[in-house]
Amino acid sequence: MLTPLRELARDARTRRVGLGAFNVIHLEHATAFADAAAATGLPVVFQISENAVKYHGALAPLCLATLAIARDCPAPTAVHLDHAEDVDLIREAVDLGITSVMYDGSKLPDAENRAATRAVVELCHAAGVDVEAELGEVGGKNGVHDPSARTDPADAAAFVADTGVDLLAVAVGSSHAMTTRDARLDEGLIRAIAAAVDVPLVLHGSSGVSDAGMRGAIAAGMTKINVSTHLNKVFTGAVRDALGADPALVDSRAWLRPARAAVAAEVARLLRLYGEPS
Repeated sequence: MLTPLRELARDARTRRVGLGAFNVIHLEHATAFADAAAATGLPVVFQISENAVKYHGALAPLCLATLAIARDCPAPTAVHLDHAEDVDLIREAVDLGITSVMYDGSKLPDAENRAATRAVVELCHAAGVDVEAELGEVGGKNGVHDPSARTDPADAAAFVADTGVDLLAVAVGSSHAMTTRDARLDEGLIRAIAAAVDVPLVLHGSSGVSDAGMRGAIAAGMTKINVSTHLNKVFTGAVRDALGADPALVDSRAWLRPARAAVAAEVARLLRLYGEPS
């Protein structure tokens, strides 16, 4: 059942649990996430990134299909546009019925990022759509998601006040697209930021964080947990196993089915891990 992201995230924050948010690259992901949510009874966020939209060449087909799957899921769900830099794409997503968007203005100078984020918030809130955003270049030459980057708690509080965002992505030691799970998060900084702002915090690059690291981050005050690369590894590994076991396979369903099942099982495990009270 579709539920506003703000509602899911604030409830998770109050209960000191994590909210799993997983990237939908193709429809197999969406059905796997719905299966996991149904099996656990725990909420889930379906995320469609601007990069996934570019891969498919359009937003509407994947977005509308994901919305349909989310509506039919018995557990609470949100459908989220992730890392959107194109405001026209955000407008299209809002028109299609998406429940939340993450505006990514991190490449802009700080003042421009704040102004642009505020404009997106006004656009989306007028339509009842929640907004996640992130601070700009807060450290490290590779930007906010360089593992050396750190978000300043006072700057985070000012950014939330200036923009009116519903969730805030912060830099605390993770990095996008990690294929190993050895990132070390700054739990003390997470606590400080969580105490400074009144909106749920989001961790990008969670694929690079161990189970123990994620439990620690959630206990420290992290709420929305974004995972993509880790699940891509699970999916691709299952495909390799299926094709390796039977090189004569030609029906794509024969190797997509075990991949979908493997992702569903791992998402269910992660939802339970994140959903255990700290």
